[in-house]
Amino acid sequence: MAETDPHDWIGREFMSEDMMTERLVDSFRATMDPYLAPIKAGEAPLGSHWCLFPTREPMAGLGADGHPAQYPYLPPPPLPRRMWGGGQLDLIAPLQVGDRVTRKTVISDVKQKTGRSGDLWIVTLEHDYKTKRGTAIHERQDVVYRDPVSAKPQPAAKPGLGAERPDLPVLWEIATSPALLFRYSAIIFVSHRIHYDLPYATKVEGYDGLVVHGPLQATLLLNAVAKRCGRAHGRISYRGVSPAICGDTLSVCVDPSGEGDFHTRSARGIHMTGSTEG
Repeated sequence: MAETDPHDWIGREFMSEDMMTERLVDSFRATMDPYLAPIKAGEAPLGSHWCLFPTREPMAGLGADGHPAQYPYLPPPPLPRRMWGGGQLDLIAPLQVGDRVTRKTVISDVKQKTGRSGDLWIVTLEHDYKTKRGTAIHERQDVVYRDPVSAKPQPAAKPGLGAERPDLPVLWEIATSPALLFRYSAIIFVSHRIHYDLPYATKVEGYDGLVVHGPLQATLLLNAVAKRCGRAHGRISYRGVSPAICGDTLSVCVDPSGEGDFHTRSARGIHMTGSTEG
Protein backbone atom coordinates (compact mmCIF):
# COMPACT_ATOMS: atom_id res chain seq x y z
CA MET A 1 0.00 0.00 0.00
CA ALA A 2 1.10 3.58 -0.57
CA GLU A 3 2.27 5.53 2.43
CA THR A 4 -0.65 7.92 2.01
CA ASP A 5 -3.25 5.13 2.27
CA PRO A 6 -5.30 6.00 5.39
CA HIS A 7 -5.14 2.38 6.56
CA ASP A 8 -1.37 2.75 6.96
CA TRP A 9 -2.02 5.05 9.92
CA ILE A 10 -3.75 2.44 12.10
CA GLY A 11 -1.77 1.98 15.30
CA ARG A 12 0.09 5.27 15.13
CA GLU A 13 0.44 7.10 18.45
CA PHE A 14 0.75 10.80 19.23
CA MET A 15 1.43 12.61 22.52
CA SER A 16 0.20 16.11 23.38
CA GLU A 17 0.47 18.32 26.45
CA ASP A 18 -1.59 21.31 27.53
CA MET A 19 -2.75 23.14 30.66
CA MET A 20 -6.27 23.72 31.96
CA THR A 21 -5.71 27.39 32.70
CA GLU A 22 -7.97 29.65 34.71
CA ARG A 23 -8.38 31.92 31.70
CA LEU A 24 -9.51 29.01 29.51
CA VAL A 25 -12.03 27.88 32.12
CA ASP A 26 -13.35 31.43 32.58
CA SER A 27 -13.80 31.83 28.81
CA PHE A 28 -15.54 28.46 28.59
CA ARG A 29 -17.91 29.39 31.43
CA ALA A 30 -18.66 32.78 29.91
CA THR A 31 -19.64 31.06 26.67
CA MET A 32 -21.55 28.04 28.01
CA ASP A 33 -23.26 29.37 31.16
CA PRO A 34 -26.02 28.78 32.21
CA TYR A 35 -25.88 25.38 30.48
CA LEU A 36 -23.29 23.80 32.76
CA ALA A 37 -23.85 21.25 35.53
CA PRO A 38 -22.83 22.16 39.09
CA ILE A 39 -19.32 21.01 40.01
CA LYS A 40 -17.05 21.20 43.03
CA ALA A 41 -14.77 24.18 43.61
CA GLY A 42 -11.57 23.89 41.61
CA GLU A 43 -12.92 21.42 39.06
CA ALA A 44 -12.97 22.19 35.35
CA PRO A 45 -16.47 22.24 33.78
CA LEU A 46 -17.65 19.15 31.92
CA GLY A 47 -16.75 19.37 28.26
CA SER A 48 -13.88 21.80 28.77
CA HIS A 49 -11.40 19.04 27.86
CA TRP A 50 -12.44 19.58 24.22
CA CYS A 51 -10.83 23.03 24.46
CA LEU A 52 -7.40 21.50 25.11
CA PHE A 53 -4.79 20.46 22.55
CA PRO A 54 -5.80 22.70 19.63
CA THR A 55 -3.85 22.31 16.41
CA ARG A 56 -1.90 25.58 16.13
CA GLU A 57 -1.44 25.55 12.40
CA PRO A 58 0.03 28.70 10.79
CA MET A 59 -2.29 30.51 8.40
CA ALA A 60 -0.27 29.27 5.43
CA GLY A 61 -1.09 25.70 6.43
CA LEU A 62 -4.88 26.07 6.36
CA GLY A 63 -6.99 24.49 3.63
CA ALA A 64 -9.78 26.20 1.69
CA ASP A 65 -12.31 25.08 4.32
CA GLY A 66 -10.36 26.66 7.20
CA HIS A 67 -9.16 23.35 8.64
CA PRO A 68 -5.44 22.61 8.74
CA ALA A 69 -4.62 21.00 5.41
CA GLN A 70 -2.94 18.22 7.42
CA TYR A 71 -3.58 17.43 11.08
CA PRO A 72 -0.56 15.90 12.84
CA TYR A 73 -2.64 13.07 14.32
CA LEU A 74 -4.86 12.26 11.30
CA PRO A 75 -4.05 10.60 7.97
CA PRO A 76 -4.04 12.79 4.85
CA PRO A 77 -7.71 13.59 4.09
CA PRO A 78 -9.06 10.80 1.85
CA LEU A 79 -12.12 12.95 1.01
CA PRO A 80 -12.51 16.75 1.19
CA ARG A 81 -15.24 17.26 3.80
CA ARG A 82 -14.29 16.59 7.43
CA MET A 83 -16.73 16.46 10.35
CA TRP A 84 -17.09 15.16 13.89
CA GLY A 85 -19.14 11.96 13.73
CA GLY A 86 -19.56 11.04 17.40
CA GLY A 87 -17.84 9.06 20.09
CA GLN A 88 -17.81 7.71 23.62
CA LEU A 89 -16.56 9.18 26.89
CA ASP A 90 -15.46 7.41 30.05
CA LEU A 91 -15.29 10.06 32.77
CA ILE A 92 -12.93 8.57 35.35
CA ALA A 93 -11.89 11.59 37.43
CA PRO A 94 -12.52 15.34 37.11
CA LEU A 95 -9.92 17.64 35.62
CA GLN A 96 -8.88 20.51 37.88
CA VAL A 97 -8.20 24.14 37.05
CA GLY A 98 -4.42 24.45 36.75
CA ASP A 99 -3.89 20.83 35.73
CA ARG A 100 -1.14 20.01 33.28
CA VAL A 101 -2.80 17.43 31.05
CA THR A 102 -1.21 14.93 28.70
CA ARG A 103 -3.14 13.18 25.96
CA LYS A 104 -2.09 9.99 24.25
CA THR A 105 -3.88 9.53 20.92
CA VAL A 106 -3.93 6.24 19.01
CA ILE A 107 -5.51 5.73 15.59
CA SER A 108 -7.41 2.54 16.34
CA ASP A 109 -9.36 2.05 13.12
CA VAL A 110 -9.93 3.39 9.61
CA LYS A 111 -13.00 2.27 7.67
CA GLN A 112 -14.33 3.06 4.22
CA LYS A 113 -18.10 2.96 3.77
CA THR A 114 -20.86 4.06 1.44
CA GLY A 115 -23.41 6.22 3.23
CA ARG A 116 -26.64 7.96 2.29
CA SER A 117 -24.68 10.89 0.80
CA GLY A 118 -21.97 8.85 -0.94
CA ASP A 119 -18.55 7.53 -0.02
CA LEU A 120 -17.14 8.21 3.42
CA TRP A 121 -14.18 7.31 5.58
CA ILE A 122 -14.36 6.96 9.36
CA VAL A 123 -11.16 7.42 11.34
CA THR A 124 -11.45 6.27 14.97
CA LEU A 125 -9.17 7.86 17.55
CA GLU A 126 -8.64 6.67 21.12
CA HIS A 127 -7.60 9.45 23.53
CA ASP A 128 -6.32 9.02 27.09
CA TYR A 129 -6.22 12.22 29.17
CA LYS A 130 -3.92 12.07 32.20
CA THR A 131 -2.82 14.38 35.00
CA LYS A 132 -0.35 13.84 37.83
CA ARG A 133 -3.22 12.09 39.66
CA GLY A 134 -3.69 9.51 36.92
CA THR A 135 -6.16 8.93 34.08
CA ALA A 136 -9.03 11.42 33.99
CA ILE A 137 -10.84 10.64 30.72
CA HIS A 138 -10.81 7.95 28.08
CA GLU A 139 -12.41 9.01 24.83
CA ARG A 140 -13.24 7.38 21.52
CA GLN A 141 -13.68 9.92 18.74
CA ASP A 142 -14.98 9.21 15.25
CA VAL A 143 -13.83 11.63 12.54
CA VAL A 144 -15.80 11.37 9.29
CA TYR A 145 -14.58 12.34 5.82
CA ARG A 146 -17.23 12.79 3.13
CA ASP A 147 -17.52 13.38 -0.60
CA PRO A 148 -17.88 16.94 -1.92
CA VAL A 149 -21.36 18.39 -1.53
CA SER A 150 -23.93 17.02 -3.96
CA ALA A 151 -26.71 19.06 -5.51
CA LYS A 152 -29.04 16.07 -5.20
CA PRO A 153 -31.50 16.02 -2.26
CA GLN A 154 -30.28 13.67 0.45
CA PRO A 155 -32.50 11.12 2.24
CA ALA A 156 -33.14 11.59 5.93
CA ALA A 157 -30.61 10.19 8.37
CA LYS A 158 -31.37 7.16 10.51
CA PRO A 159 -32.57 8.44 13.89
CA GLY A 160 -30.20 6.56 16.23
CA LEU A 161 -30.12 6.40 20.01
CA GLY A 162 -32.29 8.91 21.81
CA ALA A 163 -34.26 9.82 18.69
CA GLU A 164 -36.83 7.10 19.30
CA ARG A 165 -37.85 8.90 22.48
CA PRO A 166 -39.98 11.86 21.35
CA ASP A 167 -41.30 11.95 24.92
CA LEU A 168 -37.93 13.04 26.31
CA PRO A 169 -38.52 16.28 28.24
CA VAL A 170 -36.67 19.46 27.37
CA LEU A 171 -34.17 20.53 30.01
CA TRP A 172 -32.75 23.57 28.19
CA GLU A 173 -33.61 25.61 25.13
CA ILE A 174 -30.73 27.52 23.56
CA ALA A 175 -31.12 30.35 21.07
CA THR A 176 -28.13 29.61 18.83
CA SER A 177 -26.43 32.72 17.46
CA PRO A 178 -23.39 33.71 15.39
CA ALA A 179 -21.83 35.16 18.56
CA LEU A 180 -22.14 31.80 20.34
CA LEU A 181 -20.53 29.96 17.42
CA PHE A 182 -17.77 32.56 17.12
CA ARG A 183 -16.91 32.38 20.82
CA TYR A 184 -16.88 28.60 20.83
CA SER A 185 -14.69 28.49 17.71
CA ALA A 186 -12.28 30.87 19.44
CA ILE A 187 -12.10 28.79 22.63
CA ILE A 188 -11.33 25.54 20.80
CA PHE A 189 -9.20 27.36 18.18
CA VAL A 190 -11.07 25.87 15.22
CA SER A 191 -11.37 27.88 12.01
CA HIS A 192 -13.66 25.61 9.96
CA ARG A 193 -15.58 28.11 7.84
CA ILE A 194 -18.96 26.39 8.20
CA HIS A 195 -19.18 27.92 11.70
CA TYR A 196 -18.72 31.61 10.74
CA ASP A 197 -18.67 32.12 6.95
CA LEU A 198 -22.30 32.03 5.81
CA PRO A 199 -21.70 32.17 2.03
CA TYR A 200 -19.14 29.37 2.32
CA ALA A 201 -21.39 27.23 4.55
CA THR A 202 -24.40 27.55 2.24
CA LYS A 203 -22.92 27.84 -1.25
CA VAL A 204 -19.81 25.66 -0.98
CA GLU A 205 -20.67 22.99 1.60
CA GLY A 206 -24.43 23.10 0.97
CA TYR A 207 -25.75 23.68 4.50
CA ASP A 208 -28.89 25.67 5.30
CA GLY A 209 -26.88 28.14 7.39
CA LEU A 210 -23.96 28.32 9.79
CA VAL A 211 -23.45 24.97 11.51
CA VAL A 212 -23.45 24.49 15.30
CA HIS A 213 -20.29 22.65 16.40
CA GLY A 214 -20.53 18.95 17.24
CA PRO A 215 -18.50 19.30 20.47
CA LEU A 216 -20.67 22.24 21.54
CA GLN A 217 -23.75 20.02 21.30
CA ALA A 218 -21.91 17.17 23.04
CA THR A 219 -20.95 19.58 25.84
CA LEU A 220 -24.60 20.55 26.30
CA LEU A 221 -25.67 16.90 26.47
CA LEU A 222 -22.85 15.93 28.82
CA ASN A 223 -23.83 18.68 31.24
CA ALA A 224 -27.56 18.02 30.89
CA VAL A 225 -27.06 14.37 31.88
CA ALA A 226 -24.92 15.41 34.86
CA LYS A 227 -27.51 17.96 35.95
CA ARG A 228 -30.27 15.34 35.84
CA CYS A 229 -28.13 12.71 37.61
CA GLY A 230 -26.62 15.06 40.13
CA ARG A 231 -23.18 13.83 39.07
CA ALA A 232 -21.00 13.28 36.01
CA HIS A 233 -22.09 10.00 34.45
CA GLY A 234 -19.33 7.43 34.00
CA ARG A 235 -19.87 6.48 30.34
CA ILE A 236 -21.68 8.35 27.60
CA SER A 237 -21.99 7.48 23.90
CA TYR A 238 -23.23 9.93 21.28
CA ARG A 239 -23.32 10.51 17.54
CA GLY A 240 -24.28 13.24 15.11
CA VAL A 241 -27.42 12.62 13.07
CA SER A 242 -27.97 15.88 11.17
CA PRO A 243 -26.52 19.41 11.20
CA ALA A 244 -27.87 21.87 13.77
CA ILE A 245 -28.22 25.27 12.11
CA CYS A 246 -27.42 28.62 13.71
CA GLY A 247 -30.49 30.75 14.42
CA ASP A 248 -32.66 27.76 15.32
CA THR A 249 -33.70 27.14 18.91
CA LEU A 250 -31.84 24.04 20.07
CA SER A 251 -33.64 21.88 22.64
CA VAL A 252 -31.55 19.68 24.93
CA CYS A 253 -33.67 16.68 25.94
CA VAL A 254 -32.73 14.13 28.61
CA ASP A 255 -34.51 11.32 30.43
CA PRO A 256 -35.73 12.72 33.80
CA SER A 257 -33.58 10.19 35.66
CA GLY A 258 -30.44 11.25 33.81
CA GLU A 259 -30.03 7.60 32.78
CA GLY A 260 -30.68 6.25 29.29
CA ASP A 261 -31.34 8.32 26.19
CA PHE A 262 -30.77 11.96 25.31
CA HIS A 263 -30.71 14.15 22.21
CA THR A 264 -30.61 17.66 20.81
CA ARG A 265 -33.38 18.70 18.47
CA SER A 266 -34.90 21.70 16.73
CA ALA A 267 -37.84 22.28 14.42
CA ARG A 268 -35.69 20.62 11.72
CA GLY A 269 -35.49 17.33 13.67
CA ILE A 270 -32.93 15.42 15.72
CA HIS A 271 -29.31 16.58 15.54
CA MET A 272 -27.26 14.60 18.07
CA THR A 273 -28.35 11.49 19.93
CA GLY A 274 -26.89 9.22 22.55
CA SER A 275 -27.28 7.31 25.77
CA THR A 276 -25.62 6.63 29.09
CA GLU A 277 -24.11 3.23 29.79
CA GLY A 278 -23.58 1.46 33.08
